Amino acid sequence: MFSRSIFRQEFKVALEEALDRRRMSLKELAELAGVPPATLYKITSGERDPRLSTVRAIVQALEPYEQDTLAIIAAKFLLDEIGEGIIERNGRKFRIKGYTANTMEDCIVAAVKAEKEGAGGIICAPILATLIERIVDIPVVILKPDNRAYKEAIDTLCNRID
Repeated sequence: MFSRSIFRQEFKVALEEALDRRRMSLKELAELAGVPPATLYKITSGERDPRLSTVRAIVQALEPYEQDTLAIIAAKFLLDEIGEGIIERNGRKFRIKGYTANTMEDCIVAAVKAEKEGAGGIICAPILATLIERIVDIPVVILKPDNRAYKEAIDTLCNRID
């Protein structure tokens, strides 16, 4: 991930590697980021260190961050009930995207994938939230079942036991 690699190595090296991986030219990046091509050439030649606003524009171009996407990690049957789509809260539109998970490993992979795909936050089961919060750098919210869900589960279990 480009935004993380720029802190582990020289910016120009991280930028060149990111461009190589994407098979993207400096000119294409300049157009996408809204940065003058000359600025990018000076950065990659080592002639100039980038300004913070330039770094932000480059990161946004290489890793578009869709904070308006909310990731929900759950079993497939729950995601089917919830569905994907657009919701509106406080005058802002959010896209709901589900990530199917049936095991702890699935949940971890889904959380990492959601973050890589630019989700602004993750909703997951209480048992997973603390673990996922340690893995990702985006907000994690616990999906708390209500009493009705527990009562229905108890009824279903009692019917199966009889």
